[in-house]
Amino acid sequence: MARVEERLREEADRCYQWSNGPGFEYETHSHPYRKVLYVERGAITFTPAGRQPIAMTAGDRMDLPAGTAHGAIVGPDGVTCWEGQAKRA
Repeated sequence: MARVEERLREEADRCYQWSNGPGFEYETHSHPYRKVLYVERGAITFTPAGRQPIAMTAGDRMDLPAGTAHGAIVGPDGVTCWEGQAKRA
């Protein structure tokens, strides 16, 4: 799905793709930059600290402000995402 990568590269730098298997869990962490993420395949639920979980599936996009503490849990079929550092306006 090259369109996902193309869309991300229009709005972000340092773009890369990553994947994880079913049920993989990311511990709570943060990034010093505004993160833009697209789900290419599968599903993942992000768990921002102090906020409702954000369930995402293929085609969904998330904009995560710099410094936002969050974790994530991969869905039952795994996930493939593209993410990058949002370009400065």
